[in-house]
Amino acid sequence: MLSPRAHSAPNKGYREAAMAGKTLTRSDLSEGVYREVGLSRNESAELVESVLRHISGALAQGETVKISSFGTFQARDKGRRIGRNPKTGEEVPIEPRRVLVFRPSHILKDRINAAGES
Repeated sequence: MLSPRAHSAPNKGYREAAMAGKTLTRSDLSEGVYREVGLSRNESAELVESVLRHISGALAQGETVKISSFGTFQARDKGRRIGRNPKTGEEVPIEPRRVLVFRPSHILKDRINAAGES
């Protein structure tokens, strides 16, 4: 059950940030948990940190992270290749590295496209 304070103020923080083109921060996420779930601010911050720690730990170990109705995060290995300096045209070797890839779900894509139409 939600606490009374969860309904006391409209959910402005993260929604306003998204509408204004601002960056959504950990603090914004913690505030959203605080308002929606009714945990204390400290508990909300700890919950957000715990979730982010679990996600980043799984990705660092090479696991795929799927969040239903949101999308899939995956770490991929990129091999060594030759790149080109755009200013000089000089060929430059690019060392192997791991990159993070995010693939949004169809539900998230539809939601983003619907928001752009209004």
